[in-house]
Amino acid sequence: MQVESLDQVNIATPDVAATARWYADVLGLDSRAPNASVPPERALWLLDAAGRAIIHLQKLSDRAGPTGPVHHVALRCRGHTEVIARLQQLGMEHQSAFVEQLGRYYVVLRDPHGVVLELNFDER
Repeated sequence: MQVESLDQVNIATPDVAATARWYADVLGLDSRAPNASVPPERALWLLDAAGRAIIHLQKLSDRAGPTGPVHHVALRCRGHTEVIARLQQLGMEHQSAFVEQLGRYYVVLRDPHGVVLELNFDER
């Protein structure tokens, strides 16, 4: 497995719109809803200059957890089969799924502090 880049950070906030405005004002990031079925008061994705959703904002009540406002960190990776084998060898709890609409495998686990680590693989 190889980590290629940071994919996105997910931040839980009590006020999605105000937090999105702050990131727009400070960093110039544009925002959009993740999809048509999610209202913007529940979630927004903040986009970099290339249109990549690098910060995901979610309503705090939707993602409240032990790690404060940082719910999860997502990494873009290669080598899905290898990481599954490694996690199984280490006996680490994880979840894995393929999302057909995105053509992406997701592997989700927690670090020793409880932060969710999302490994994304754009592989078939």
